[in-house]
Amino acid sequence: MRDIGVKLKLAPVRSIIENKKIIIVDDSIVRGTTSKKIVKMLRDAGAKEVHMRIACPPIIGSCYYGVDTPDTQQLISFRMSDEEVCEYIGADSLGFLPLNKMKEFLGDEYRTFCDACFSGVYPVPPADLVTPASSYVV
Repeated sequence: MRDIGVKLKLAPVRSIIENKKIIIVDDSIVRGTTSKKIVKMLRDAGAKEVHMRIACPPIIGSCYYGVDTPDTQQLISFRMSDEEVCEYIGADSLGFLPLNKMKEFLGDEYRTFCDACFSGVYPVPPADLVTPASSYVV
């Protein structure tokens, strides 16, 4: 289903892409599957090089506060280094917005944002958010 979604949203035009160096800017990489498909589509359309830039830091932690993210083990940046992610998606280069630069950009407002998915530092530890099944009375 994700394959169809990617192909419907993105239709590379060979006459524009062929023999060009392409830079893709995306908001995030979560599992890596969509990025891998996008890079492949561009290569299949004849791109000479494909470089990815991501507008947030690597996502290394699941969100327990309301953002729908997969289990931590499914997060590609939790399991792989940036270089390994680059190789996995098939890009020539990969760059993320560094967490310290995001903090710098936000200035004093930074303290009002949770960055647990980027830093792995949770304001409330995840274990404290989940009630063990054994504590329920049946």
